[in-house]
Formats: sequence, C-alpha cells, structure tokens
Amino acid sequence: MTDVAVIGAGPAGLMAAEALVSGGARVTVYDAMPSAGRKFLMAGRGGLNLTHSEPLADFLARYREAMPDLRAAIEAFPPDALRDWSAALGQPTFVGSSGRVFPRTFKASPLLRAWLRRLDAAGVQFAFRHRWTGWDEAGRLQFQTPDGARAIARTATVLALGGASWPRLGSDGAWVDCLAARGVAVSKLRPANSGFTVAWSDVFRDRFEGQPLKGVALTVGAHTVRGEAMITRGGIEGGAIYALSAELREAVLGIGRATLMIALRPDLDADALTRRLSGTRGKQSLANFLRKAAQLSPVGIGLMQEAAIASGRSLAALAPAELAHLVNAIPVQLTGVATIDRAISSAGGIAFDQLDEHFMLSKLPGVFAAGEMLDWEAPTGGYLLQASFATGAAAGRGVLEWLASSCS
Repeated sequence: MTDVAVIGAGPAGLMAAEALVSGGARVTVYDAMPSAGRKFLMAGRGGLNLTHSEPLADFLARYREAMPDLRAAIEAFPPDALRDWSAALGQPTFVGSSGRVFPRTFKASPLLRAWLRRLDAAGVQFAFRHRWTGWDEAGRLQFQTPDGARAIARTATVLALGGASWPRLGSDGAWVDCLAARGVAVSKLRPANSGFTVAWSDVFRDRFEGQPLKGVALTVGAHTVRGEAMITRGGIEGGAIYALSAELREAVLGIGRATLMIALRPDLDADALTRRLSGTRGKQSLANFLRKAAQLSPVGIGLMQEAAIASGRSLAALAPAELAHLVNAIPVQLTGVATIDRAISSAGGIAFDQLDEHFMLSKLPGVFAAGEMLDWEAPTGGYLLQASFATGAAAGRGVLEWLASSCS
C-alpha cells in the first residue's frame, strides 16, 4: 500500500483524500490548523451554498478564462454528483429560489462531521498543527509542529493549501514561496469576491452604513449584473459586487479607480421614469417625491445626492429627464480594493500550464495541486466550492493513475 500525503484539510484536500483511500492508497492529511475545514465552516455560517443547479454549460461559463482548464474535472464530478455525495453522507440538498443548492440543514458542520467520520472509518489519518514549509534536500516534506520540525517521506503529495483569503482560518498563501523556489510559476494572489472602497461623504456614510441596495443593476464596462449590494462604512460590497469583482479589481489595480454604474429601477426605461418624475411635487420634500413617484429607497436617493454633489450640481435643480437618467445611471467611483484577508476568495495561484491533465506539477513529479491554490476565480453561488471539490477529486484520481503507471 502506497503512502500519500495530502496537505490541507479543506474541501479540496479532503476530497482528494477520499478519492485516494477509495483507490487503495494509505493517506495522511496534514494541516496547520488544530482541526479540519475551518474556512468551509465559515462559508456555511450564513447557509452552506454547495453548488448551483443551472445547466452545466452555463455553470462552466462562470469560470470564464479558466473554464477550459477546469472543464474535465467538473464534468467528472458535476453539481449533481456533489448533491448525491452530500445525500450519501446523510445531508440531502435542496434548490433555493435563486437556483443555488444548499443542504437541508443549511449548515456546514453536520456535513463536515459526517464526512470526517467516513474518512476516519476508511483509514484516513490526520495530523493537525503541522505547517508545511517545503522539502528538504532529500525530497522529504518538511513541517513545523508544536514538537519541532518534522521531515516526512511520502511517495506522492497533493497540495490543497487554499489561496490567501481569511488567513486566520488557515489559507495564508505562505506556500507561494515554497513553490516559486522550485521553479513553479505562480500568479500573484489577489482578492476575489471582495468589497471596494468609496470616498463617501460623512453624511452619507453615517446615515447609510449597513443599508442594502435591492433589485439593482450594476454595470462596469460591458458587464452588467442584477442583484443586491451593501453600503459599508468604507465602500460597497455584496453579491452583485462580487460578481463584477474581477473587472472592478483589474480597473482599480490598473488605473487606480473604477466607475461603477448603478441602476436603481432597471425595469423602468428613461421615458417611463421621466413621466413619473414630471408630476408636481407640491409641498413634498424632494426625497419624499422620489420615494413615492419612482419607488426609490432612502439609500438610493442618497446615492443620487452623492452623485449630484460630486458633479457640482444640486439634485433639486435637475429637470425630470435628468433625474430619470440619474436613477438608472448613478456613477460611483471605486478607489480601492478591500484587502485580501477580508475577501471571500482569492484570484491567482499556480498557473495551469504548470500542471498536466492529472493536476500534477510538471516540474515536481509526484506532486499534485488542487482547489483555490490554482489560478482560477469564480463568483459566489456555489461555484467556488464546486471547483474545489472537483479539482480535489481529480487530483486524487491523478495520483492513483500516476502511481499505477509508475509501477507498470
């Protein structure tokens, strides 16, 4: 029986371990944290979004330029297979109104507990508080542990160390230097599914911090997303923002700013809004008039006021047609990207051209990689976890195939 090391006890690492032990390997999972799945549990605090129910072709398109590199892994372990896997662990799933897939318990902890019990019963060993630091001159894996340094020899290794978001949960990106020292090309880790900073006025910030924008359409360049966002003290975040985070991030990092256009009533065209806003206001305040005539929320009206002030004009001085235009074209200047430690996920990582079709590093035979440490990103909605599970399973199968070919 062959000894295989899996480094990282998140979804990708645990799925690799499951594939390996099912194929007859003897597996030890190493992790720097005191227990498994720390970030997985955090992801499930608001309801564990495992995957998405949309057609597979649409699902794969969410990975954009990384789709060709992820396609085979996800097709081999698609969303339906992930749902069956969860059900087999006693955690059946359901499809929410948005098409997202959740366990019926809506929690990550029961699923993780059942999974760890099954892995334990299958013979998977765990070594926690083992921080991987690279290889020694003999090619052995090196770890820092509470009892000092350890060097461990293994026939094959799966690296599933995550990206660099939420480092306090274990994914701190420290592995980048280890691989770069071995000549592996790694794209810089950058925040993904993150918030952005905006120089709100003090009045707007103090009044609307924590307020949601519901049913809006957000646009940057040629990309538009419908959904929700949240005003924060320092800027803006939320699901619709995360869906545009790649475009927004690259603009901010490239030229120092990005212009986000917000449509408060995207289902009403300019003519319809102009008619609504052409009525007499009487003794109503402008805010009350906009709220009643166009069904705008206070935070939406606040955004319009911010935009008018930034342009050097008063909102009250705008003609009905100008107001109507502004309702669905509020420019918000994003001035920075939230730090990677607060991002939901990270972009960048091991370039796919460094891997073979089995997720083995071409410069490090016997070393495989999976999960968020690979160079891909995706929006929230189940796509992050699905690709982590699928690439973990693919890397585990890749190890088994490599071991079989090495023995033949």
